[in-house]
Amino acid sequence: MIELICDDSPDVVCLQEVPVWGIARLEEWSSMQALAVVARSPRVPGRAGVRVTRWNQGFFRSAFVGQANAVLVARSLTAEDRGHLQISDSGRERRVVQAVGVGGSYVIANLHANRGREVAESELKRARAFAEAASRVDEIVVLAGDFNLRDFQLDGYSASAAGIDHILLQGASVSAPLVWPTERRERDGAVLSDHAPVEVTIW
Repeated sequence: MIELICDDSPDVVCLQEVPVWGIARLEEWSSMQALAVVARSPRVPGRAGVRVTRWNQGFFRSAFVGQANAVLVARSLTAEDRGHLQISDSGRERRVVQAVGVGGSYVIANLHANRGREVAESELKRARAFAEAASRVDEIVVLAGDFNLRDFQLDGYSASAAGIDHILLQGASVSAPLVWPTERRERDGAVLSDHAPVEVTIW
């Protein structure tokens, strides 16, 4: 899936629920710079958890292999780690937002929120505050990822997409969100991700 989504040479890609063992291979798969942060540590080290997960990917998901957020940045652009923050409360699945400065013009905040509208809205509020604090003068703020929110508008930001995955911008013009149709991520009869990628063009 990463090879597919990077095939047309995007400037930035935001990923969530990356298995922790896969972090080391992101640059190989994408041919991009990769900055990652672990949100949930694996219960089984290395690739051993992969064998268990494959019994029922939909059920086990990241239970054994853990999960990470990652921002991929084109090698032609500078990328600066601006840190990360846990946005979830204790007692819920650990969720984080990471911030990456890109090209001296953008701060990309990549987040993954928990389910439940009130919970997701609270975590988005924390992610927004973190992203804006991590930005520098005249940088465009981008909030991207799995918000677990539908049908909402964030004041001062561009329009949300259909579904729960979004790319929101403050301080720049942006195209309408394009949500990939299922057939675009289908290979040999298999759908490569349970989430449809969302893409925008910024100018």
